[in-house]
Amino acid sequence: MSQPSDRTSSNPPHPSSLPPKPTAPMPGSPNSNTPSPPRKRPRTHAPNSRPTTSEPTPSASSISHSTPTLFPIQPHHRFQGSSARIKRPIEVAHFSYDDNHEYLEDESGINYYHPPHIGADLKDGFETFRHYEDKEDPHLDSLLKTLMLKEKRGETRVQADFVTWRGMMTKILTAPFDFFAQFDMYATLHEGTIYIEEDFAAKAADRSSQSSQQPPSRNQYYTPNPNQPTYEMMTFWGYKFEVLSLLPNPPLETPQSVIAARPQAPVSNYAQHCSIVRTAFGDSSLILGGEVDGLWGPKPTDPDAPIPWIELKTSEELPYNRSKHDVLKFERKLLKFWAQSFLLGVGKVIVGFRSKAGILRAVEVYETGQIPGMVRRGTQCWDGNTCINFASALLSHLKETITDEGVYRITLRKKGGAVEVQKVQEKGTGAILSEEFLEWRAKGKAGAEKDENKVVSENLPAGGVSVAAT
Repeated sequence: MSQPSDRTSSNPPHPSSLPPKPTAPMPGSPNSNTPSPPRKRPRTHAPNSRPTTSEPTPSASSISHSTPTLFPIQPHHRFQGSSARIKRPIEVAHFSYDDNHEYLEDESGINYYHPPHIGADLKDGFETFRHYEDKEDPHLDSLLKTLMLKEKRGETRVQADFVTWRGMMTKILTAPFDFFAQFDMYATLHEGTIYIEEDFAAKAADRSSQSSQQPPSRNQYYTPNPNQPTYEMMTFWGYKFEVLSLLPNPPLETPQSVIAARPQAPVSNYAQHCSIVRTAFGDSSLILGGEVDGLWGPKPTDPDAPIPWIELKTSEELPYNRSKHDVLKFERKLLKFWAQSFLLGVGKVIVGFRSKAGILRAVEVYETGQIPGMVRRGTQCWDGNTCINFASALLSHLKETITDEGVYRITLRKKGGAVEVQKVQEKGTGAILSEEFLEWRAKGKAGAEKDENKVVSENLPAGGVSVAAT
């Protein structure tokens, strides 16, 4: 497949370059401080068919807390210098969700990048947007189901120090330089692996709080100000940019009429494709699952070869007379762009720059591996090596702290300065692990022990007395 060309260069810009300036200031553009579009919510969700277990995830009001251990984020100089050893992410499994958000163990959710039309209105289609949000805690269900199905086919058992969604590691990786960072997670140790999930109740409460502070939704009668978009509208812009930039088939196999019709295509976030990778930070191995937006080129047949995934983002265009503050704001945003892509081995971040009113003005392609150097030569507002070293050290701390069964809470309070880890449940997994996965692993363990006993018995004489090896 030929690389994308058309309205964006097929050659990525120089890593130190910022998005291009408009040819002239946009007439009538107000100087209001419109908030940046919200970070796309984690969209790796499990189907809602999971049976209710007798072991709900603990809540802060229903458990007694042990004394937490603290892992300070400051001072940063503890984590500076060359980065810890990193293993390039290698895909070990994948799955998709269809247009009804039903789980599929296939690649049907993969899309392909083709440059969008510059000047497109990102607001178009907002009234008919199909927005999927979890009503129940998805836990790690889809991720664990995919690993389980892989093992049931006779493939090697997937084992690592940690198993979690990419979103959890993004929060950890960016914590040293995200001044407003806060997170609540639960973790449990099972057969040598620490499984980490988001605190769904805390996330739902935060989402509810954000919604209550917004103007009426698109389904109510009100006259929106195009230069003061709602949180809901800015969330939609990201999904609209994806529809404008992606195709279900490679561009060379797609009729031009289909490409041209993308601005009129319905917008929905029900269908997704998720990649599951194995990677490592220092001496900690991880299995991470996360959504990938699309492919830059064909997926290689060699399972060890890098996959040309792309990540799509939107950002407000920098003003014609950009200030240091404007550049700083954009480069701070690059921290999460980089972290999300780096963790899954996504090679390119494609940013759509839009006006305050949501008109697509330009598109730039950034190589993920070159983003930290771009910031280092610019505002120096964050450092990739420091992020990696912090994440590696925190993972080692978690392995030293989470050493027996039960449920642990991992918390970073806003401006708290330290990650707290405390045991909140003595037994069980707190529903972090599905019953189906636990039963499968128990069955596999019993089978392995049976095979091991068989091998031992075959090496013993009839009387059960071992024979020394010669």
